[in-house]
Amino acid sequence: MSAFDFTACPDRAGSDSIKWRRYAGRDVIPMWVADMDFAAPPPVLEALQARIAHGVFGYADPWPSLVEAVQAGIARDHGWHIEPDWLVWLPGVVTGFNVAVRAVGQAGDGVFTATPVYPPFLHAPGNFGQRLLTAPLVHDGRRWGWDWPATEAALADGARLFMLCNPHNPVGRVFDRDELTRIAELAGRHDLVICSDEIHCGLVLDPTTQHTPIAALDDTVARRTITLMAPSKTWNIPALYCAFAIIPDAGLRARYKRAMAGIVPHVNVLGLVGAEVAYRDCDPWRQALLATLRSNAARVASVINQLPGLAMAPVEATYLAWIDCRGLLAARGVPNAAAFFEAAGVGLSDGKDFGLPGFVRLNFGCPPQRLEEALQRIHRAVTATG
Repeated sequence: MSAFDFTACPDRAGSDSIKWRRYAGRDVIPMWVADMDFAAPPPVLEALQARIAHGVFGYADPWPSLVEAVQAGIARDHGWHIEPDWLVWLPGVVTGFNVAVRAVGQAGDGVFTATPVYPPFLHAPGNFGQRLLTAPLVHDGRRWGWDWPATEAALADGARLFMLCNPHNPVGRVFDRDELTRIAELAGRHDLVICSDEIHCGLVLDPTTQHTPIAALDDTVARRTITLMAPSKTWNIPALYCAFAIIPDAGLRARYKRAMAGIVPHVNVLGLVGAEVAYRDCDPWRQALLATLRSNAARVASVINQLPGLAMAPVEATYLAWIDCRGLLAARGVPNAAAFFEAAGVGLSDGKDFGLPGFVRLNFGCPPQRLEEALQRIHRAVTATG
């Protein structure tokens, strides 16, 4: 029996939550932006309270026990042994991949990513006058995967940076070693830097599957890779704004730091406190969370895949379901799935923002009872006649 209760959560209505304020005053269950409705782990809350009680908030840098906790957590969870000087601390992963674009390329250079993908990936190249190059992920009837010929063709169009999302947001894949090896081979052949957003790496739902950081494949891949991680998604502390890049190559790390200079602020000290405790003391909480998310994911798939016009692949990682609504849209003559479900009382993310209209993303990081109510609303909307 879990010592942690994921059947209830704090009331976020009327709070500072971006997720909940979008639908203030309306009967809409928010299931869009990627934060969970659960409270942070008790050891994190206790550490934050102790740090606040100290009363002094002067400038601070990461300290040795924090670095050791991150090293130990990554080794424990992913079998990757990193060195302290590989770490570059950041206020967020979005900041991290924008810095990578700035550090690696120049105006006019190409930045590749596969779509659909987390929307800030699509905007980062344009922030620095660089070109977005894409290839679509493809669904083989079982799961999402790579279109290798399309990927290679896109990379040939002046790419300098390969932006990878693994585990993938929004399709929920955990790319396997063969897929990662092929990406590494492409990066070597085209002389690319890989920037790998691995923020969901602690949320692999299958207990028999381990997330493999692409930089952990071998030293050659590591030398051309910027890996981005954070405690924010796994332990639900995104607004503490603490993340880090892991950059084994000293030259690439120096370029990255130069691109940060004068622009990227220091990390919030409370975020650093939360990160240390999360990596060191909160794996029991994470394991209990994963059991809840695993059950929620199965429930979403069971309901969605029985509804006419809707389909989704199994979620291998994250708390995000990527739902194909194109059959529903065609049958109903509905122009926008997110608007359709919002009218039914469920607030979802619109697939067009990820580069694939006709889909929605559903955040099931919530108590099962709330999820059940949302699924009932979806079911009623889809099966209604007239």
